[in-house]
Amino acid sequence: MFGFDPLVLGIVLLVAVSAGAVCYGLLFSRMETEKKAASRVSRVASAELDKQNVKAARDRVQEMSKRRKSMQDNLKDLEKRQQENAKKKLTLKSRLTQAGLTITPGRFYMFSGIFGFVLMFAAFLFGAPTMVVLGLPIVAGLGLPRWILGFLIKRRQNKFLEEFPNALDVIVRSIKSGLPLNDAIRLIANEGKEPVKGEFRRVVESQQVGLSVPDACTRMVNHMPLQEVNFFSIVIAIQSQAGGNLSEAIGNLSKVLRERKKMKAKVKALSMEAKASAVIIGALPFIVATLVYLTSPQYMMVLFTDPRGHLIMGVSAVWMSIGIFVMRNMVNFDI
Repeated sequence: MFGFDPLVLGIVLLVAVSAGAVCYGLLFSRMETEKKAASRVSRVASAELDKQNVKAARDRVQEMSKRRKSMQDNLKDLEKRQQENAKKKLTLKSRLTQAGLTITPGRFYMFSGIFGFVLMFAAFLFGAPTMVVLGLPIVAGLGLPRWILGFLIKRRQNKFLEEFPNALDVIVRSIKSGLPLNDAIRLIANEGKEPVKGEFRRVVESQQVGLSVPDACTRMVNHMPLQEVNFFSIVIAIQSQAGGNLSEAIGNLSKVLRERKKMKAKVKALSMEAKASAVIIGALPFIVATLVYLTSPQYMMVLFTDPRGHLIMGVSAVWMSIGIFVMRNMVNFDI
C-alpha cells in the first residue's frame, strides 16, 4: 500500500485551484463579452421582429381601412343609384311588370277606354245626369284601372315577401353544401314559387347577357321595389367587394326579414283597434246621411236640388277627404 503525503496532496489541490482561478480570470472577460454580444444580438433580433410585427399590423390596418373605404364608396354609389331610380317616375310598362301582367301599355289603355265607354253607355241608359255621363268615363277609364293595377302590385309584393325568406334559406343551404352562388340563384329560378321564381329568373337572364351577380341583384329592385330586396342586393354587393362568409350573411338577412315580418304583424294587430275606430268615424257621416234619406227623403233632397246644397256637399267632401287622409296616416306605420 502506498501512502500519500497530506502535504503533497494539499499542494496538488492548491495548484489545481490556482490554475482554475487563473483560467477563469483570463477567460472571464471573453465570456462576459460573448454573453453581452449574445444579449445584444437577441435584443436586436427581438426589436427587428417587433418592427416587422408592427409593420405587418400597420399594413393590415391600412388594407382594412382601404377595403372599408372602398366598400363605403361602393355602398354610397349603390344607394345613390337606387335613390335616383326611386326618384324617377315609374312608367306604365314598369308598373305592369311589377304587377306580373304580360299585357302591353297600349292594350291597358284600350281596355281602360272600353271599360269607361261601357260604364258611360250604362249610365246613359239608366238616365243619369249629363255631368255624370260625361265624367264617369274619365273616372272609370283612368282612375279605376290604375287603382286595380296598384292593388295587383301590392298583392304581388306581399306574396313575394311571404316566400322571399324561404328562398334565402335555400340559398344558404345550397352554399353550405358547396354550390356557388350562381347555381343557388338558378335553383331558386327553377324550383321556387312565384313571384320569387320570376324575379330570380330575371337575375339569371341578366347574368346570361353579361351582367355580374351584384349588378343583376341590384336590378331586381327595379322590378320589386322593396326594402327587403334592397337589403339582399346590398349584402351581395358587400360580399363581392369585401369577401367573407356569404352563407352567414344571407342567413342573418333571412332572420332579419323574418323578424321584420313578425314586427309588422304585431304592429298590425296592435293598430287594428285604431283602424277600426278610423273606419267607423269615416263612415259615420255617410251612414247618418243614408238613414236620414230613408226616413226623410225631402229633407235630404234639398242638398241635391239647391245650388247651396251643392256647395255644402262639395265643402263637406273636401273636409271629409282631408280627415280620412289624416286618419289614414295616423293608423298606418312603416317598418
